[in-house]
Amino acid sequence: MSNLQPSTVLPGLRFKQRFPLLSLIVERLLLSLVLLFAVSILIFGGLEALPGDFATTYLGQSATPQAVANIRAELGLNRPVTTRYVEWLGNAVQGDFGTSWASKNSVSEQIGKRLGNSLFLAAFAAVISVPLAVGLGMLAVHFRNRLPDKIINVISLAAISLPEFFIGYLLILFFAVKFGVATFPATVYDGMGFVDRLKAIALPTATLVLVVLAHMMRMTRAAILSVMSSAYMETAELKGLSAFRAIVKHAAPNALAPIINVVALNLAYLIVGVVVVEVVFVYPGMGQYMVDAVTVRDMPVVQACGLIFAAVYILLNMVADILAIVANPRLRHPR
Repeated sequence: MSNLQPSTVLPGLRFKQRFPLLSLIVERLLLSLVLLFAVSILIFGGLEALPGDFATTYLGQSATPQAVANIRAELGLNRPVTTRYVEWLGNAVQGDFGTSWASKNSVSEQIGKRLGNSLFLAAFAAVISVPLAVGLGMLAVHFRNRLPDKIINVISLAAISLPEFFIGYLLILFFAVKFGVATFPATVYDGMGFVDRLKAIALPTATLVLVVLAHMMRMTRAAILSVMSSAYMETAELKGLSAFRAIVKHAAPNALAPIINVVALNLAYLIVGVVVVEVVFVYPGMGQYMVDAVTVRDMPVVQACGLIFAAVYILLNMVADILAIVANPRLRHPR
């Protein structure tokens, strides 16, 4: 038998036993870092594997081979892929995404302006959609299998079935073209007043709300219904507590973990889902910036946008996991 003591053989197990909650959080953090590293490789390698290059697109089809070679040498494209990846990742960790090949401007500075616009749009949509989804979910549970519940389910199913761009074009057609009560395109600029900015993003915000509201509402309804048959819910009803108060006071808090998880996941989708919405409404955010860069094969911009979208998505998923751990006693104290 081995002479090694258990304390030296299984230090990780001892840490898990002493700090179960902290060990789960550390695992999620490490997993997120590994996933982000893998995504960075996919982004850089995937863009490198695309046919054609920026030099040919920039100079045109009539460019001479020597001119193309000069541009590639100037941009460092003649260096090994691994060297360029390590240099790009090292600079990206420090917040330096290089210089745009097309505009010669700092990518980090441009992203700083665009990211603020995207986050403002996503945050405003979240402020509206999250409380509305939770409220409608509890309302659907209160009137389950009755007319209000059926109406909410039909509308939510229709909203889930329609893609973002189709909802966006419908809103533009009715509210901007026919009725003229909303602005299009959704133009915002530095120094714009808060109220004017809200008016400008009304239609893209409504599109995002309709896209994520239905899913959050249906998952909230399902989570609350799963605890409605519990013994403590029957006890609450026997004590004379009204059905809706029982849902708000007992069912919703005990369904908090899955509700938090689905809300956080949909917030992550809001961040990356703005790409399509920004293009439809010509909104000057990260999504529009990335699409414009793709058309001219401006790789530093595309790589930076892709990495930031992936980092935000992974971060919010990690937050969802951690909040679910904290909110769920069975995860806080695993056996």
